[in-house]
Amino acid sequence: MAFRHRIRPFRARLILLLAVIGPGIITANVDNDAGGITTYSVAGAHYGYSLLWLMPLIALALIIVQEMSARLGIATGKGLADLIRESLGVRLTAIIIGIVLFANLANTVSEFAGVAASLEIFGVSKYIAVPVVAILVWLLIVKGSYGRVEKIFLVASAIYLTYVLSGIMAQPDWQQVAQAFVTPSFQFNAGYVTIVVTIIGTTIAPWMQFYQQASIVDKGLKVTDMIYERIDVIVGSLFAVFVASFIVIACAATLYVHHIQITTAQDAALALEPLAGKYASILFALGLLNASVFSAAILPLSTAYVVCEAFGWEMGVNRSFREAPIFFGVYTALIVLGAGIILLPIPSLINAMLSSQTLNGVLLPIILIVMLKLINDRRLMGRFTNGRVFNFVAWVTVIIVILLTIVLVIVSFFPQVLPA
Repeated sequence: MAFRHRIRPFRARLILLLAVIGPGIITANVDNDAGGITTYSVAGAHYGYSLLWLMPLIALALIIVQEMSARLGIATGKGLADLIRESLGVRLTAIIIGIVLFANLANTVSEFAGVAASLEIFGVSKYIAVPVVAILVWLLIVKGSYGRVEKIFLVASAIYLTYVLSGIMAQPDWQQVAQAFVTPSFQFNAGYVTIVVTIIGTTIAPWMQFYQQASIVDKGLKVTDMIYERIDVIVGSLFAVFVASFIVIACAATLYVHHIQITTAQDAALALEPLAGKYASILFALGLLNASVFSAAILPLSTAYVVCEAFGWEMGVNRSFREAPIFFGVYTALIVLGAGIILLPIPSLINAMLSSQTLNGVLLPIILIVMLKLINDRRLMGRFTNGRVFNFVAWVTVIIVILLTIVLVIVSFFPQVLPA
């Protein structure tokens, strides 16, 4: 009887945890999008295991920033754009929203580029793949409820395990892998510095803070859910970095060993087949497709939340098109533009991706500093402000991210400042 009484509270807590999880796991894993997968693939192919020591630090930074975002959403019941408007005023908020719109459009274009590239591996033309995926993604959000959409996104997060399987099939030297995780190394040349900063930059993007906080509000999480949402954030962050590590491992164990240079995740998927086998290549390509479709849904959704929060318009996946026309209108516009641009005869999307990366770099320091200002406002947060130790760690993390973002912008436009 005593055992049965103990098991009931545990079961109740487990059920509550399962009801709360979603925003943290989804947000962290969407960051492993087409651009992120390309970054990790290039890192492994060009530098082997030498960058794995960054992964534990990246996981810590991601947990810290996303936990603050979750705490802001639960404690205030408001989205980040809403809080920024109250803190900075309408004029500055409008400027920030403009940057977010442009950057997220460029990012959405790159996600549909990932859809096209991954399905071309299986022989499907982009003129079929992109419109079909765009329509499916649009229907998912416009016709779905929040609960149904979240369940589908959680399943999509689980599909990232294909990269883990691909990494295992590459048969890496696990002793070298373990040693690389605990042995920091650095090279002072433009390529290495750029990939280091880009890896860290892909971990924390401005849209992530907006989306996670908005989804927490949309889901209706309360203060009593705080501990469970923290678990959601930690599990999501660790899983995302775990997957990213295996992308690096898969490419390091095959492409780096055979001195094969790549520029995209599609190159990595194709190059894996003769080295790690057909199934490793297929799993890698399926992972890219999943990530691209997943992100093509989330990024426009994040943008719709940002715009509507900033100006106080009706929003939410649970609402109908008639109830929230601007919310679904923004979402639809980004889907149409993102997919449509890919279907144009554009020779290269590098400039668009570079512009979005630079704009994210300009915006990220502003977002992080505002977040720290908001989360230390006792009138706003009550007992959920940062403690001294957490504040110190958070500020150190934010300062490092800001410095690295500045370095990324510099090396992107002035690579000559570093030796080749």
